[in-house]
Formats: sequence, structure tokens, C-alpha cells
Amino acid sequence: MPTTPPSLRPGDQVAIVCTARKVSREELLPAVEILESWGLRVVLGESVAAEHYQFGGDDALRARDFQQQLDNPAIRAILVARGGYGTPRIIDLLDFSRFEQDPKWVAGFSDITTLNCHLLRLGYESIHGVMPFIFAQAGGADAVESLRRALFGEPISYAVAPHALNRPGTAEGELVGGNLSLLQTLSGTPSNVSTAGRILFLEDIEEYLYSVDRMMVHLDRSGKLRDLAGLVVGHFTNPQDNAIPFGQSCYEIIDTYARKYQFPVAYGFPVGHEPANLALICGRRARLTVDEAGTTLDYV
Repeated sequence: MPTTPPSLRPGDQVAIVCTARKVSREELLPAVEILESWGLRVVLGESVAAEHYQFGGDDALRARDFQQQLDNPAIRAILVARGGYGTPRIIDLLDFSRFEQDPKWVAGFSDITTLNCHLLRLGYESIHGVMPFIFAQAGGADAVESLRRALFGEPISYAVAPHALNRPGTAEGELVGGNLSLLQTLSGTPSNVSTAGRILFLEDIEEYLYSVDRMMVHLDRSGKLRDLAGLVVGHFTNPQDNAIPFGQSCYEIIDTYARKYQFPVAYGFPVGHEPANLALICGRRARLTVDEAGTTLDYV
């Protein structure tokens, strides 16, 4: 079983860093206010407000900042400010030996799927959830509250409306997943994770439909679908198409490959690049129930 980092308590220090795209201090002020309202003390890493083209500082700076927060025993959680691109560039520069002696929560999504998977490969839970850059976005209050509950170790249970493509059934397994394009990118690397016996969740943004199909072909051919306990399909936001239409939606593409197997599948789960982005604890054992009433996801 993956190790669960200690839950946060009022008075704890948390750090915000950039492992990918740059962000200004001003853009993080609403998130700092929210985190402080939870009783937390917020530290902004040196990568915040740093710039190297689109990145929050060059690779060395971003890796150094993240490493400092990993190694600092006073920091009890690391929140990655925003996604974009850049985390895979620094993952092999990081040393998790002190983290393994004193685990702490790491949270983010999108490009931060890299960290979620790498930590699970090492045997630690982390949080796939909303990032500080978008804490104050309209309609995102439930996502922020779900992150708070995950960080503070409070009970979490999700119920989602039924979807026409759902496949009914019940499954139990550790949660694994995140951004589809990142999951494919991690294949064959030291951050690659096994999906066997686990509940896989997927989301993505602005991918061409043929690319979604290509990535699903890869997941299927590499065996990542064959032994799943269950599949949760989240937001596939703003999909793109070619002049000659691909002919299927993102969900229909995924269904093409998921239907080859017998595990339960839940579509329309509120996770991904939209305000409704509920926190999921990667590595936590969960029970997925899909029936005519909809989908429920509970930790067990």
C-alpha cells in the first residue's frame, strides 16, 4: 500500500512553487488568502515570479526550488502553482531521499501528472487537484474545498450523474492517472506506473481527436487497459478536429477501447481542466460503483 503523508493541521506551512509555466505573485494572491483562511502559513518559492521564456525560471532554478521544499521539514505540503509544460524536464534532477524519510503532500494536475505518477512509483500518495493559479476561478469553489478536505484528511465521497456510455459494475483498487498525454509521455520512463488492478482516471485539454485515439491505442497496446479494475473518464476540454472530421467524440473514442474489456467505466466525472475538478488521491484505494443511478467513488 502506498504511504499516506500526514494530514495538514492549522498552523502548518505550505509552499507554492512553479515546476512548469511561470506565474506572478499577484496572480497567486487569491490562493494565498484562501490557504491562510484554512489556518495555513504560505511560503512562495523562488520559482514564483521567476521567468525563463514560458517557464517559472530555468530548469535548474525550478528543480532547486522544489528540492528545497522537499527537504525542508517545516514545509508540510507543496502546491504546484500551475501546469502548462516543464515538469518532465526536471523530474530526474530531484532527489526524494529526504522526502522518503519525512513524506509530505504534493498537489497539482495537468503537467503535474508527472509528479503524481513518479511519487506513486516510489510508493507515496499525492493529490491530483486544483492548483493555486486557478483557485479563484468562477465555479471552482467545490474543487478548492475538495482539495482542502484531501489535505486535511477529512472524509471524501463523490456522486456523479449517470452517463449514456457508462458501463455498470463495482471495482476496488488504488487510484492512478491524470492527464492522458502526460501518461503516454511517461511510458517507458522511471516515472511510469502500473495500472494493473487499479482504477485509472483520465482527462485532457485541447487535444486533436486523432491524437486522443492514438494515445488510447498506445495505452491499449501497452497493456495498460487490459488488467484495470475500473476506468474513470473526466473532462476532455475543447477538443480539436481536422478539416476532415475524425468521426467520434473523445468519449466515443475511449469507449472504443474500453469496451474490449469487462471493467466498469464512468464517464463525465468532474476531474480535469474545468472548474469542476474534484481532488483525487493518487495511490489511495477506492471503491467505484457505476449503476443506473450514476457513479459513486469512495475511499476504502
